[in-house]
Amino acid sequence: MRIKNALANKHLAAAFRVKSIGDDGTFSGYGSVFDVVDSYSDVVHRGAFAASLKEWAKKGGFPAMLWQHKFDEPLGPYTRMEEDEHGLYLEGRLLIDDDPLARRAHAHLKAGSLTGLSIGYSIPPGGGRWDSDAGIYHLTQVDLWEVSLVTFPANDAARVETVKNALQGPRQFEKFLRDAGLSRTEAKAVMAEGYKGISQRDAGMGGLLDEISQLTAQLRG
Repeated sequence: MRIKNALANKHLAAAFRVKSIGDDGTFSGYGSVFDVVDSYSDVVHRGAFAASLKEWAKKGGFPAMLWQHKFDEPLGPYTRMEEDEHGLYLEGRLLIDDDPLARRAHAHLKAGSLTGLSIGYSIPPGGGRWDSDAGIYHLTQVDLWEVSLVTFPANDAARVETVKNALQGPRQFEKFLRDAGLSRTEAKAVMAEGYKGISQRDAGMGGLLDEISQLTAQLRG
């Protein structure tokens, strides 16, 4: 699911199949693949991660490994991350001996019940271009901040199903809004007064409301 909150980077989800996973929590796979148009009409091209990975190497590290794009829920370190001819290859280690959430993620990966990976990134000036004829946004350079294990891959069915679940009752809808980045006060204001119930003083918040509106509009057909 690709909803960004008011201050967050953009997210790009992709179908994720772990190439290998060990009993010690180590795993390998691809965080992104090149030249494949996802369900949001975004496509990442070879070389898009090169500059960002170089900057991370200067700092002696890699982007964060997170759970569901939650910055306060890291799962462990990435130990290798590089571009190859296929995409963004990565290796990491879940801290299964020290973190119950990492153990949970590891169990789901092994069972195949967790198959989503999503990158968190920002686009530097000149890093993307919109092809209006094809309706595709081409990403040629991104600043990579994190790669998350997520429940849903990038497909419209998963996205719409999430909204349907959110609309089953007020508590579910409030949680949906909170997960999307609204504060509790803002979420309750939306529920009580609609989108006009909260301030759109910054452009990011306006963009968030636009995305929520688009998601709910899908349910109306």
